[in-house]
Amino acid sequence: MSNGDKKTINTTLAILPISSIAQALGVHQRTLRIYDKEGILTPSRSQKNRRNYSIDDLEKAKLVLYLTRNLALNLSGVKIILAMLEMNKVKPSDYIKYIEKIAKCAGINTQKQESNIEKTSKRGRKAKLS
Repeated sequence: MSNGDKKTINTTLAILPISSIAQALGVHQRTLRIYDKEGILTPSRSQKNRRNYSIDDLEKAKLVLYLTRNLALNLSGVKIILAMLEMNKVKPSDYIKYIEKIAKCAGINTQKQESNIEKTSKRGRKAKLS
């Protein structure tokens, strides 16, 4: 193959089962089912009605985790950002880089992100009794 014959990978082809995506992301399959139910990450379905994810779905899921874990957004905020990305025709492979650039412009630096992570990691936990 010469330099001019670059092959592109079809990143929209749904070939990955939910177990593979969950393992790659380090999340429970239930998390991905919730994203599907909420309309945030809607994979293709096989003839047997099983969820099949594409590389683009994987990139979108990585963004959702970044937004919820690092920027402490809820799923409504995630939906808004995903709609904005689609309206601006941002490629899934560029999602996080694009959002990091916007966060920087908004004054959300690494220290602020770490603070958000600490706050969200404490949500829902009961206080320890002495």
